[in-house]
Amino acid sequence: MNFIKKYRTLFGFTAVGTILFLNLYLTKKQEQKTEPAVIESENISEEINVLKKEYGFAIDSFIIHKGTIKKNQFLADILLRHHVSYPEIDRLVKKAKDTFDVRKIRAGKNYCILNAKDSTEKAQFFIYEQDPVNYVVFDLRDTFNIYTEKKEVEIREKVAFGTIKSSLYETLLESDASVELAMALAEIYAWTIDFYRIQKGDEFKVVYEEKYVEGNPIGIGKIKSADFIHKDEHFYAFHFDQSGIDDYFDENAKSLRKTFLKAPLKFSRISSKYSLRRFHPVQKRYKAHLGTDYAAPKGTPIMSVGDGEVKEAGYKKYNGRYVKIRHNGTYTTQYLHMSKIAKGLKKGKFIRQGDVIGYVGSSGLATGPHVCFRFWKNGKQVNHLKEKFPAAKPVKEIYLEEYLKLIRELKKELEGINTSKIPV
Repeated sequence: MNFIKKYRTLFGFTAVGTILFLNLYLTKKQEQKTEPAVIESENISEEINVLKKEYGFAIDSFIIHKGTIKKNQFLADILLRHHVSYPEIDRLVKKAKDTFDVRKIRAGKNYCILNAKDSTEKAQFFIYEQDPVNYVVFDLRDTFNIYTEKKEVEIREKVAFGTIKSSLYETLLESDASVELAMALAEIYAWTIDFYRIQKGDEFKVVYEEKYVEGNPIGIGKIKSADFIHKDEHFYAFHFDQSGIDDYFDENAKSLRKTFLKAPLKFSRISSKYSLRRFHPVQKRYKAHLGTDYAAPKGTPIMSVGDGEVKEAGYKKYNGRYVKIRHNGTYTTQYLHMSKIAKGLKKGKFIRQGDVIGYVGSSGLATGPHVCFRFWKNGKQVNHLKEKFPAAKPVKEIYLEEYLKLIRELKKELEGINTSKIPV
């Protein structure tokens, strides 16, 4: 009997030891053989955790419903379907008033509802996305709470470059850059380069920031630097913040801004130049054309080329719908053949450079959609493309050393762009 007990005890220790040894051995082998897989599984685990968290909530704790606001759809229409009663909705709307007016909910915007994982499946949270970054949270539990939040925005540095074939706009699109980038470049160079006169073969390079939310691009940030090569001449633009004011300057620390924009449209082409003798396409005779015609699609926004006061805004037989602006004691501009004048624009209103004053059309004596831009200097109409306008103030002396040091690095970055590769 004692022998049997000893045998069982010995066998038990041996078995346990063998199992422990095998476990340690197999575990060690598993670690040796599958080390990369362990790292990969950690990445997957992290990814799953990220996916489980949205709007600051552990969403796997809820039943999730996502959708897009439809035309003529109201907050009540949505919440009623998720077991929120009329009295509760009324109380919610009243409480939300100081944080977010629910009447501002717009068709086409995304929303998310987090419902309880119980027999009621009642909505616990309603989340309305105002835009890709900002959203409003309606906490529907017990005492209602409404607050606003922002999604995390990631900034990535990007480059774009190209050789002009037809227009800057089309060249940028061919290189998979955004329309927004084209518009931003047009604004930066609005005082320096007339984009309606750029030539085939002109080149550009640009370093800019692109904003991402949850891995998706939502728009561009600031343009850090750019180089536009027109007729073998370099036109640099460097972003610099002095005294909390963002602006763009050239390699000599001079501001790119001037008193007047080069043109009243961002993108189009000159269809008829300033001329003392031009054959009129409608009247079929030669006469002076004391303006510059910019052809563009109907509805294209027309901008004021400078600060000033509206002197006239109306309609005349030949001018069609037009706006006339007095900028100072020396300069006045006029914009003809609009399809419509900007809402609220009337005589006496002060406007800023770049403000939209109307939209391209063909009203009055015109054969097609365009804006006839006229420019007066000391009461006489002149060719604005030949005028030299004063620039805004350069980089301040106290910031000059800092600026010159910065642009040395930015120029190196521009020069280092490999134009033989497809831009990312």
